[in-house]
Amino acid sequence: MTLVERFLKYVSFDTQSSEESGVTPSTDKQMVFARFLKTELEQLGLEDIELDEHGYLYATLPANTDKPVPTVGFIAHMDTSPDCSGANVNPRIVENYDGSDIVLCAEEGIILSPAQFPELLEHKGEDLIVTDGKTLLGADDKAGIAEIVSAIAWLMEHPEVKHGRIRVGFNPDEEIGLGAHKFDVAKFGCEFAYTMDGSEVGELEFENFNAAGAKFTVKGRNVHPGYAKGKMINSMLVANYLMSLLPADETPATTEGYEGFYHLVGLQGEVEQTTLSYIIRDHDRARFEERKRVMQSLVEQVNAHYGEQLVSLDMKDQYYNMREKIEPVMYVIDIAKQAMEEAGITPKVKAIRGGTDGAQLSFKGLPCPNIFAGGLNFHGRYEFVPIQSMEKAMQVVVKIAELVAQR
Repeated sequence: MTLVERFLKYVSFDTQSSEESGVTPSTDKQMVFARFLKTELEQLGLEDIELDEHGYLYATLPANTDKPVPTVGFIAHMDTSPDCSGANVNPRIVENYDGSDIVLCAEEGIILSPAQFPELLEHKGEDLIVTDGKTLLGADDKAGIAEIVSAIAWLMEHPEVKHGRIRVGFNPDEEIGLGAHKFDVAKFGCEFAYTMDGSEVGELEFENFNAAGAKFTVKGRNVHPGYAKGKMINSMLVANYLMSLLPADETPATTEGYEGFYHLVGLQGEVEQTTLSYIIRDHDRARFEERKRVMQSLVEQVNAHYGEQLVSLDMKDQYYNMREKIEPVMYVIDIAKQAMEEAGITPKVKAIRGGTDGAQLSFKGLPCPNIFAGGLNFHGRYEFVPIQSMEKAMQVVVKIAELVAQR
């Protein structure tokens, strides 16, 4: 299979993860895809192939050189975001994109337009894989999987390119923050690795947000509305007051770069009870801890305002900024930069406004920066990926393997 054929086959699998199940993988359909990938890796002739009960798939491409070479790993995640359906993905290829609007779904008026997504214009003349406007595409992160598998297949077909032992790892549940939780770093056996999970061509990331999740539970008191004066407490209105206490200019829609935020991701309510789910993000660890203190203070402020214990908070850290783990081994960044340059790509070192499995893996002892996979507008119906970007990402994987052996 070609790179594009692989990608189109992979996105036909619905692998949407779920925050509700409490098991790993969080959805059975991820395991269906994992079994398919296992069979493909077996057919390619890889070694040490193992799919564990939690949906983590590992495999080895043996070294083809006798000199000692560090083992390097390449990692991508199998799940797609819960934010948008990944079922019945129906992609199409827009060849030689001319810079105009792309009608994704005429009947619903879904249009991928450079007026809303100006990054489209950076890919004029390229071939874009787009959705039909009804689902996400799944380039996050099936583009990464396709690039890794295709690079491994290419290396097997070109034994003249010398490389050390290469490990690949494909995991579930990255989109719900659990992708690295049961990743067996010791079994993976690498000195360092790269996640292929970035976006635009050239992205190379070793800084990410510190992250936490916060869930407020707001209790109310329901009374017949005709006799409610002085008695009813509408939990939805209490929740609205709580939300108003957070700074309006510190949300994802109003921040960029290294600016952190509070992000309301879920709201369910009725008079008796309302729940508010937030994520908290900041690159700076001290500011991150301050943001958590702000969330805790909201409980005290709201309860004091109403004179009753109406609000409680469950808050948990999710992951931390990997920079502190990468800085002592910056040669892994130097290798990736050189690989991009030799592939004709200008490296764009930037901080991730999000997180990757590599952040958690770095804290588990596996330095693991993030490299572009080529897709854009992740997690929604406007997602697309230029074929040429995937080809460049595949070349970077090959170049890294070659450079590690040369060093």
